[in-house]
Amino acid sequence: QSQLVESGGGLVQPGGSLRLSCAVSGLSLDSYAIGWFRQAPGKERERVSCISRSGVSTAYADSVKGRFTISRDNAKSTVYLQMNSLKPEDTAVYYCAADRRSSGCSSNVAAYDYWGQGTQVTVSS
Repeated sequence: QSQLVESGGGLVQPGGSLRLSCAVSGLSLDSYAIGWFRQAPGKERERVSCISRSGVSTAYADSVKGRFTISRDNAKSTVYLQMNSLKPEDTAVYYCAADRRSSGCSSNVAAYDYWGQGTQVTVSS
């Protein structure tokens, strides 16, 4: 059974850091591009970052460029999102998702085949 499990969320003060992990099982991770998305209450789900199957290509939302870094360790079947200089507007549920078809990585929610359950990130003083 294919499964993506996020971890690493929590409460952090503005300016702080968190590292999210997405552990993948039941899939051959090197066959999938992985995206990180977030959804705040009352807002649409948005792609924060993604990484291609090879790890060569990455993309970031303008709002997180220079603060967030995505990486993958196919041997550990895990994808990471390092989040630095966190802001209150980063507060959301963060999801990872797997995309088998895209050659690079997609910002389109519909392109992703498998989703995790999400992890809450709250940035507040």
